[in-house]
Amino acid sequence: MISSSPSTQASNLRLAVLLLAAGEGNRLGVHPKALLRKCGLTLLELFSGAIQGFAPTEYVVVTGFHARAIESEIEKINDSLMHPIQVIQNPAPERGQASSVRLGLESLNGEFDVLLVALSDQPEIGVREVQELLDAFLRRDSGEEIILPMVEGRRGNPVLFSRKAISEVLANPGMVCREYMDAHPAKVRTMLTSNQAFVMDVDTPEDIQQHKLSLT
Repeated sequence: MISSSPSTQASNLRLAVLLLAAGEGNRLGVHPKALLRKCGLTLLELFSGAIQGFAPTEYVVVTGFHARAIESEIEKINDSLMHPIQVIQNPAPERGQASSVRLGLESLNGEFDVLLVALSDQPEIGVREVQELLDAFLRRDSGEEIILPMVEGRRGNPVLFSRKAISEVLANPGMVCREYMDAHPAKVRTMLTSNQAFVMDVDTPEDIQQHKLSLT
């Protein structure tokens, strides 16, 4: 497992994590992206290890199409995590990512200052990237509640939300994070970065080769 410690200031922020892993992965031959392997470990295991040093108060993974396989992996790795995963299963993942986001948000206990909303198919996201987002949050201006990474004009992931922003999202039935961001651009702090990890994801067999991943 990869782990590290956040900066002193960032460690004062109570971090919650919402990882979306409900997709079908149909362009990969219907293979769960979270279970792709890098250096012998699944992407789920690598990400879970990376966030442990930030001592997340909540760590929720939303499953869906490949619930059985992903939840089996979660059972294997949870014993080794100081801050284990809570599973929320989306009963209707065909409704799309927005349904998984809303379900995940509604499952949170609210004991956090910031929420990291992450995707399960970004093989390069780790300690450095989470730290970069937390540092940007600490430098934000008054009224800014969201940190959105932007790489060469491309919106990236993960995205960091304040508890206030999440509370406002939840106060509107059916609303999700992207809709809230589009409706409140003044609350979004764009984090300009050259770190390509924020825009790297896995959609095709070519992406698997590029990132030196494997299916087993």
